[in-house]
Amino acid sequence: MELAYDSHLLARILLSVATVGYGVVTIKADLNATHATNPLWTPHARFHVVWQVLSYTGVALIALGLIWIAGPLEAERLYLAGGLGAVMYGAFFVAMLSRPIYGGVLYDENGYLPFRPPFGPAGWRWDVNVTVFTAMSAILLLGLAAI
Repeated sequence: MELAYDSHLLARILLSVATVGYGVVTIKADLNATHATNPLWTPHARFHVVWQVLSYTGVALIALGLIWIAGPLEAERLYLAGGLGAVMYGAFFVAMLSRPIYGGVLYDENGYLPFRPPFGPAGWRWDVNVTVFTAMSAILLLGLAAI
């Protein structure tokens, strides 16, 4: 397998970071007692989170192949990998904004609680997922712009 090294290196690195964000970090973040083995979640909800995480990981492996394995249509493959990431992160923000429709919340009391940000008023609290996914989305956009 020949790896691709060229003028798109910065784009490849940024797209890879964003891809690892949805494809690898979710394994650590969700396959534990806060989500997949959370006794307060229904068994069916736990099934869905495991399915979701494994799906994200599979899509991320495909995206990393598009990013790093040499072949024709190099820029197009990078855009496709970026598009896969945009779907992953975009779906999070759609789910976040549509919470009133289905009664969703950003966190559980026995999960990842909001934290005090490094700046701003003392009463501010940031949600972990919103914070991480916003940063990863920005990295993804920078990666797409670098193509």
